[in-house]
Amino acid sequence: MELPEFSPGLSARVELTVTDADTAQAVGSGDVPVLGTPRVLALAEAATVAATARLIPGGITTVGVRAEIAHLAPTPVGRQVYALATLAKVDGRKLYFEVVVREGETLVAEVRVERAVLDRQRFIEKALSIEKAIGR
Repeated sequence: MELPEFSPGLSARVELTVTDADTAQAVGSGDVPVLGTPRVLALAEAATVAATARLIPGGITTVGVRAEIAHLAPTPVGRQVYALATLAKVDGRKLYFEVVVREGETLVAEVRVERAVLDRQRFIEKALSIEKAIGR
């Protein structure tokens, strides 16, 4: 598998208008009607995927393998947030991203995401073979 050329500084931004479906109540991470931490993480990961998307050749993908999140401020329904992911480091097949999530100038979250570059088909086959081995 030939790895794409990823360079630190690669970045992408994705936006989300918070809906009822994005709240902690809806995603089961709490009982308050504000942007839930799992949705913050999903938004951060979406930004990392967007950052690499145009450089990924067919048959190659990235998967999230580790994340660290600091959810710092609540965001009510109806507000718009954005995640800006920046590739901080490349180590072989590992990509290390720093992501900031903001509502305007307010820092909502800081997220570190580690992704692995891999062969998409082999990954799917491995997942299916594990499923078979455990009898599903």
